[in-house]
Amino acid sequence: MTASPSPVLPGSPVAPIFGAEPAATRDESIAHFRAKLAFETDASDVYAELSAGTASFVLLDTRGDAAWEQGRAAGAIHLPTARITSDAEALFPAGTNIVVYCWSPGCNGSTKAALALALLGYPVREMIGGFEYWAREGYPVQTDTGTATRAVDELVGPVGAPGAEVSGTRCDC
Repeated sequence: MTASPSPVLPGSPVAPIFGAEPAATRDESIAHFRAKLAFETDASDVYAELSAGTASFVLLDTRGDAAWEQGRAAGAIHLPTARITSDAEALFPAGTNIVVYCWSPGCNGSTKAALALALLGYPVREMIGGFEYWAREGYPVQTDTGTATRAVDELVGPVGAPGAEVSGTRCDC
């Protein structure tokens, strides 16, 4: 005997993916995903551009001093969110492209930092996943005592030979 699906009210949080609400049109989908890519990037793309020496942006760690000292993405500059309004214009010329990150996907610090920078007129993107995914994907982590690369966490990237990459990035997305 086959169970039939239970009726679900429109707008219900358990509505089928292609159920109560129609899928976006092609043009709506293109606009949405194009806009999303204008606001976000990821650790893999940041690392690829930094390691190729072609970075068209400044990578900005927006966490506090204690977090910065604990470790940061190699090549990042430190400017905590609380100091962006007072210090950014002295550090970055107008028009500088900035990629911001904070701790992790569970932290909205980079969103607050991105907003503060956008209010100052800077082109800005968030590095989704933050420092957590930078480290978990095996990219270089820097401290005041040096730089280390951790093993890739198999839950966030392909595992292989140390330093092995796929098409210049670790996820080959």
